[in-house]
Amino acid sequence: MSDTTHDGAIATRVTPSPDDGLTPAELAAKYGLSVSGARPGLLEYVRQLWGRRHFILAFSQAKLTAQYSQAKLGQLWQVATPLLNALVYYLIFGLILGAGRGMSKDVYIPFLVTGVFVFTFTQTSVMAGVRSIAGNLGLVRALHFPRASLPISFALQQLQQLLFSMLVLVLIVIAFGSYPSLSWLLVVPALALQFVFNVGLALIMARMGSKTPDLAQLMPFIMRTWLYGSGVMFSIKVMLEDKPAWIADILLYNPAAIYMDLIRFALINDYDSSNLPSHVWFAGLIWAVLVGIAGFVYFWKAEERYGRG
Repeated sequence: MSDTTHDGAIATRVTPSPDDGLTPAELAAKYGLSVSGARPGLLEYVRQLWGRRHFILAFSQAKLTAQYSQAKLGQLWQVATPLLNALVYYLIFGLILGAGRGMSKDVYIPFLVTGVFVFTFTQTSVMAGVRSIAGNLGLVRALHFPRASLPISFALQQLQQLLFSMLVLVLIVIAFGSYPSLSWLLVVPALALQFVFNVGLALIMARMGSKTPDLAQLMPFIMRTWLYGSGVMFSIKVMLEDKPAWIADILLYNPAAIYMDLIRFALINDYDSSNLPSHVWFAGLIWAVLVGIAGFVYFWKAEERYGRG
């Protein structure tokens, strides 16, 4: 608005804006604005993840295909790597150190190979989770999508790799006298529980690794310690029979040992329930639910901070 004064000059009168005095938050609420990249509610976040399910699957398959694309043996390394690890452990622990005592050779070799395959599933899921955000910052900063898609996709990639390897594991188990039976169906719920556990752990490590990239250098030492304490190469009950019972209980009820023993029990005829801790299925379920939910919520809490700074 403008007015003419008595001397002919033009004076400008500013009309107050109806938005004067409103805080940024009040202005955003008034005009229906929201923060770009803001963290959605937990249920909405789950809904967004479900909407990206095709991306999660396609991304995991692409990563799996590209993993050994430069190697001459290609995807055969998915099986060769854990088999070579099992061979090394058998030579050192089985033949030299006698870690298979209490078991016949027909039981110990499937016991060892199963342990290596199953523990590798958790190990690689954790290691991939640590790098899932920090190693894909270009993608995180360029596109808007639920960031949990990345660690979940990497865990799914490791599951697909394990399923491919299971074909070889089945042949080994059969070769040493354990033939298909109804108990083999128990592998399905055991792997499902382990997958949920691995996803939760990968989500936890993804958030931690996004702020501390050096964690990726520390994790191999942590995973190696976990491997040696989980009975991959030996029976915990037999090896610790002269030690206080609480030490064996801690090792037997650690999640890696539980999921290995569930699959060994399912596949190996002479590996009976006497080798398992009490309420082992319940313990496996509790670990999966607890770590799966806690990991998901913990990751979601930092959703809007990934890729910034």
